[in-house]
Amino acid sequence: MKTKISIIMLFFWHFAGIAFGQTNTVGLLFYDTTKAFAGYTLFTPLKSTKTYLINMNGMLVHSWNSSYQPGQSVMLLSDGNLLRTAMVGAGNHFVQGGVGGRVELFDWNGNLIWYFEHFGNLYSTHHDIEYMPNGNILMIAWEKKTLAEVVAAGRDTAKATYAEVWSEKIIEVQPDKVSGGGTIIWEWHIWDHLVQDFDSSKANYGIVSSRPGLFNINYGDKKVDWLHFNSIRYNSDRDEIMVSVHAIHEFWIIDHSTTTAQAAGHSGGNRGKGGDLLYRWGNPLAYKLGTATNQKLYSQHDARWIDNGLQGAGNILIFNNGTKRPGRVYSSIEEIIPPLATDGSYIREQDSAYGPSVTAWSFVANPDTSFYAENISGATRLQNGNSLICEGPKGKFFEVDSSKQIVWTYMNPVAARIFSQGETPTDNMVFKIYRYAPTYSGLSGKVLTPVGPIELPSAIENDVSSIGDFKLYQNYPNPFNPETSIRYDVPKTGNVLLKVFDTMGREVATLVNDFQQQGTYTVSFNADKFSIPSGIYYYRITIGGFSKCVKMICLK
Repeated sequence: MKTKISIIMLFFWHFAGIAFGQTNTVGLLFYDTTKAFAGYTLFTPLKSTKTYLINMNGMLVHSWNSSYQPGQSVMLLSDGNLLRTAMVGAGNHFVQGGVGGRVELFDWNGNLIWYFEHFGNLYSTHHDIEYMPNGNILMIAWEKKTLAEVVAAGRDTAKATYAEVWSEKIIEVQPDKVSGGGTIIWEWHIWDHLVQDFDSSKANYGIVSSRPGLFNINYGDKKVDWLHFNSIRYNSDRDEIMVSVHAIHEFWIIDHSTTTAQAAGHSGGNRGKGGDLLYRWGNPLAYKLGTATNQKLYSQHDARWIDNGLQGAGNILIFNNGTKRPGRVYSSIEEIIPPLATDGSYIREQDSAYGPSVTAWSFVANPDTSFYAENISGATRLQNGNSLICEGPKGKFFEVDSSKQIVWTYMNPVAARIFSQGETPTDNMVFKIYRYAPTYSGLSGKVLTPVGPIELPSAIENDVSSIGDFKLYQNYPNPFNPETSIRYDVPKTGNVLLKVFDTMGREVATLVNDFQQQGTYTVSFNADKFSIPSGIYYYRITIGGFSKCVKMICLK
């Protein structure tokens, strides 16, 4: 059956003081328990330093905290550690959306156990990372090129109106878990794979349409951030790397089997092409083998192979943002079947663009313009064949089945602050999300007890229990394990008494017994400190002649 919430969630929210007669604005919005893939969803809000893991009912089961906002990807590894990017500030020349500079590894308990930094005046990691089966990490990074270098490489001077250009590179870092940091053991630079037909006296001169394995340095807008890679993926079966190239409206695939020296050239590796592009798709105009009518992608994100064992395994899934899509703007999810020959190479007919010309599957909302993400965002295939989608700018996550029906929806309630139920969230962007099965090895043996929703109770249901200017708020989180916060307003100076009782009326704890000035106060209650088991409890406050009691749940 279709339900907005499970029986368990109703239980939680009832005791948290939340009434579902209202329309939720944050947290869980919809859950079809019969069709959604049950698992745990990982996300990190771009304006927060925290990473959250929630269950299908939108209940928080675990979180991690960093000293940095994300920059921007985060993932849970098979050993239960959290790998995340981090946005550094001072000392980084590259001020742009998606900037990172640092990669961090936390254990399940939130301890920082490793980090690697790669930023400064000449380069900086950004956007995304990929964890490899050998334990190494692939990272994408901007690298600065001067105006003189750009012109010498054959850039049209009419498009070289800025002091610098940010080119792109890929580095493979071997972490040093003992001493910290890491070693770059392989790298690739797009600067080594350029072509131009603007100036025969400059480097990289050639016929663009006959060299689709190279990038035309004169294609694209007049931007410092010239290419803007925004995702990276690794296929261990093929030993290939895929990057999404936002500003060019394509994704590219390159050979990882090369040495670094071969990656800088045009021969070597499993495919014999060195670091040249093996395959590209989305915008054949970029290599002069098509027109604007042949363009398929518009500012896309999160191009990825579908994992083995999943529906469409080996196909490529792309979040097509749709920015500047002709006619009207809307987003779509595109799944394509790459054109592979029997020897594993990518097929392209002579003097033609890379196929396919049509998608194998796509998702478009109804009406189509009701689903539009101008930037960030992503999509992944789930074990039951559904697709999990992150509508990044809105912080909205939803799951669609193979028939394109929405079966689960969640709204991120976190920006620089946590929103209350009933509020319309703003600035609650999320780069991309992941859903992990309960059988995922990274969750094996982990405590995943729900501790309540992330969002705060609404202003109405905050129960704010009040008499005059005296107010006692619902504790948060609720249910809690093992700690919760209790907030109250003191209208005038006086003695404040705050106690906790069990359902038999027996006193469990005295949290406050003191004179307090007028103002708002928050105190913490830790169940472990007072050795109380799971159950229903009450906290009662007395201020002068006022007294009020509110219910809460301890869930261990």
